[in-house]
Amino acid sequence: MENLVNPKLRDELKKFGVQDWEGCYHCGQCTANCPLTEQGQLFPRKDIRSMQMGLKKTLAGSLEPWLCYYCGDCSKECPRNANPGEMMMALRRYLTSVYDWTGISKLIYNSKIAEFALIFIIAALVLILSIIYSQVPDRSLWITPEGGVAINQFFPVEYVHFGDMVMFVLLAGLLISNIVNMYFKVIVNQGIKVHFINYFTEFWALIWNFISQKKFSKCDSKPYWYVHLFLVTAYVTLFVMVVAFLTWFQTDTIYAWYHPQRILGYYATLGLFAGTLYFIYQRSRKTKENSKHSHYTDWTFIVLLFLSTLSGILVHVFRINGMALATYYIYIAHLMILTPMLMIEVPFSKWSHLAYRPFAIYFARLKKAAENKQKEANMEATYKLKESIA
Repeated sequence: MENLVNPKLRDELKKFGVQDWEGCYHCGQCTANCPLTEQGQLFPRKDIRSMQMGLKKTLAGSLEPWLCYYCGDCSKECPRNANPGEMMMALRRYLTSVYDWTGISKLIYNSKIAEFALIFIIAALVLILSIIYSQVPDRSLWITPEGGVAINQFFPVEYVHFGDMVMFVLLAGLLISNIVNMYFKVIVNQGIKVHFINYFTEFWALIWNFISQKKFSKCDSKPYWYVHLFLVTAYVTLFVMVVAFLTWFQTDTIYAWYHPQRILGYYATLGLFAGTLYFIYQRSRKTKENSKHSHYTDWTFIVLLFLSTLSGILVHVFRINGMALATYYIYIAHLMILTPMLMIEVPFSKWSHLAYRPFAIYFARLKKAAENKQKEANMEATYKLKESIA
């Protein structure tokens, strides 16, 4: 399919937060100052040019917005104040909607009302299910022999675990299908021929970058990398505990503070709480370049994550101190906040970046391997041609 100019692309991108790009005249200062720029990955200049020319197919197949970690150096050094770093942030929102075949991501990024409506609808459904399946036990069953609240008497862990698994399968299916769509737009539709073995040899880069978030370390602001890594590992720890080990995590037994269940829970809680407070503080102050510009979806994500963490802390405090009714009420509130956050943020919004970034690195390595293979083939063909002439 030809890469035709789309005159409506500009108006479409503005809905995702792309501001006026007239200031950019391609001096190359942004690319020269970016610590993450490599050969063949000339961001943000390359994508800005594609935007200006209306090359929608080229933009849909671009990996540069995900390979950019928004150090902010490009925007600080831009002589025209074109703010290329913010453009890359907006492009990540746009590409998230391009990969999402359901259209929900586009709806969320283009309308505050739509995003808030989805949050309240999902929260209301959780409340209704909680009313149906929870059961306030007799007062004599509220407190366990250890002195804690018998939370499984109120909301049996089997019900919650079943809901967890249903949600996990749904979210995994949506996210994986979006990543497959990303693969087709980045690799297949761009006509890139990847050698079969490279899918396996390059896969380690995906795993390593997901675990380490190593690309952030190339930015000058090391604390940003440390906080982000702490936040991500805390989230993954809690997610695994809740999805895979909920019957161990949601228990009426009160373990000692040094028990692995408590230690892992405290690590996850501290990482999420400290991480969200850090980003709320930075985005409120707006002193650092990568915190000056916030889309409303950025705030929605941070606030939901903070409230999920805070309500989880309250559930734990009330439970171990034998405050039964407070535990039951805040537990339902916790589910009403946590569920819409996961349902919206994981496949359609900010949290999906955790998957798209490492896969972008993986696809970039596949493209590079394919290019190297093609160069070898061309050199071999040239050599054979010379031999035949000789």
